[in-house]
Amino acid sequence: MKTDTKLAHWLFLVVSVFTGINLTAQDLVVPELQGFRKSTNFKIYTKDNLRDFNGNAADVFFSYDFIDLSQAEYRKGKNLIKLEIYRHSDHLTAFGIYSTERSSSNRFLNLGAQGYNAEGSINFFKGEYYVKIRTLSKNEKILQSAESLAQRVATMLPGSTEMPAALSRFPETGKKNNEERFINENVLGHKYLSKSFKAVYEVGSDVFSVYIIETKSTSDTWKTAAIYLKETGEDVPESENGKYVIADGYNGTIFLAWEDKTIVIISGLSKDQSEIADQYTSEILR
Repeated sequence: MKTDTKLAHWLFLVVSVFTGINLTAQDLVVPELQGFRKSTNFKIYTKDNLRDFNGNAADVFFSYDFIDLSQAEYRKGKNLIKLEIYRHSDHLTAFGIYSTERSSSNRFLNLGAQGYNAEGSINFFKGEYYVKIRTLSKNEKILQSAESLAQRVATMLPGSTEMPAALSRFPETGKKNNEERFINENVLGHKYLSKSFKAVYEVGSDVFSVYIIETKSTSDTWKTAAIYLKETGEDVPESENGKYVIADGYNGTIFLAWEDKTIVIISGLSKDQSEIADQYTSEILR
């Protein structure tokens, strides 16, 4: 009977990979790890009870459309490796939550779409899944086993292994590598600004941020820009494209531009640096 059950799970996994079926937490069958005793007898957390697991940190996961969390543990003597698999609504929100916890100083790994190792913690995302693996052990063999587990889980999970396509729209000049983010809601603290990609730039002594919001239509683009302009006291033009320098009460000087289905926002530059802002805006909107 156990053999039949394992075969059924394996067949379900294969079918899901080739047909795009999303695995729920209940469907996941995490891999074995040679020499370790695997335990999967853990509660599955959902939106209703995630705070029981990680307290107020759950709010960050909720802001990225968290769906469920499944866990497993691997023991070998006194050594323990913990596995957490968070499922989000899609590839973008999985990248978004992943990007909130990575640092450009991490040791990056070829895992899923992207992953990294930071002192015994291995995090990566693939498809709609954000995976966290950690151990407190400093033993080199245990650390290698944790990386081996990460590779096995990455192979097991379905979904895209590509970084979000919109990231390629950011100009390369001055961009700080591996600091890009996807912000699902409350961009720059504004409720009406959502689903934005962000990159950080350092050009000479200037450090500034560029945000790209891709909308569904030119009408949505104009409506969003109009709300922002109205809030900052600017006249609202009925135009499919525009460039403004505005004073945002929360964020200081903002360079705002829009065209077609794209909004570009630049923060961190002063009013007299419009030439720099225009350079980056024009490259994105061309």
